[in-house]
Amino acid sequence: MIVDCAIYRDGCRTEGPADFSDALDEARARGDAFLWIGLHEPTEKEFELVTSEFGLHPLAVEDALCAHQRPKLEVYDDSLFLVLKPIQYDDKAGTVTAGELMVFVGDSFVVTVRHGEANPLGTVRDRLEKRPEVLQHGPTAVMYAVSDAVVDHYLDVADALHGDLEGLETEVFAPNAGAGQNTAGRIYAFKREVMEFRRSAGPLGEPMERLTGAGVPFVHEGSRPFFRDVSDHLTRVNEHVEGLDRLLSDILSAHLAQMGVRQNDDMRKISAWAAMAAVPTMIAGIYGMNFEHMPELKQPWGYPGVVALMVGVIAVLYRWFKRRGWL
Repeated sequence: MIVDCAIYRDGCRTEGPADFSDALDEARARGDAFLWIGLHEPTEKEFELVTSEFGLHPLAVEDALCAHQRPKLEVYDDSLFLVLKPIQYDDKAGTVTAGELMVFVGDSFVVTVRHGEANPLGTVRDRLEKRPEVLQHGPTAVMYAVSDAVVDHYLDVADALHGDLEGLETEVFAPNAGAGQNTAGRIYAFKREVMEFRRSAGPLGEPMERLTGAGVPFVHEGSRPFFRDVSDHLTRVNEHVEGLDRLLSDILSAHLAQMGVRQNDDMRKISAWAAMAAVPTMIAGIYGMNFEHMPELKQPWGYPGVVALMVGVIAVLYRWFKRRGWL
């Protein structure tokens, strides 16, 4: 459906025809204005009129309708096509959800198509309408503002992930870590969310680099420094996410190493107790073989002597294992 449709002239929103076809004709007739139309999850039938009126390329239209695209920038004869993946982070559930945002930019129009719940466009439009000096750059200003909003939110999500990761790291290295907890599963689930983040932010670097240079049509020359700023922020995001991924791998390795050390300690304790239990078992086994010629069986000190021998050997073994740290 159409979320909003407006004509912008000299950086200011102006009243125009209710029908976007007439509004586009008016924007092109003025020469110094452009039309911005926002769509949310349009159907193929709803998008047909937009396609015919704006002359959008069929391949770009197919991508906009089907979604599930990676971030990219496509240059066509009559328009630019930019794909962004805004994300949402639910810190309670610990999940990263990626949406999709497509931006078509032409000579006198901008078409934004949104899929998913992540929606930076409402605040973007409000912010831009308060900054006419940016909107004066034409349709490119909208592409910049949308990209900037998406990347700035990446930074917020990266900071939130880092905070949760610090909590997970503290838990892993706690003295009683792993007791009755699926720590390895939580680390792996966190790593999957970071991977979802990387799939959204990583591929966007190449399109932003292209927009900072010359030779890309429909891009206002004065907007290139703005795209350079977005590219710098995106580089910080990607470095941050890469650091999170490495830290998660290190935490997982440390956790597995801790589990191995604990298992070795448990096995040493079990072995020590088994060795001490083997002594009375062995002695009792010898006297249980029913030999006839065992002189101590007929002596009054036989029973207490054997018991004292068992206790003495066990005490020596216990002290030895204790000194070696096995108990």
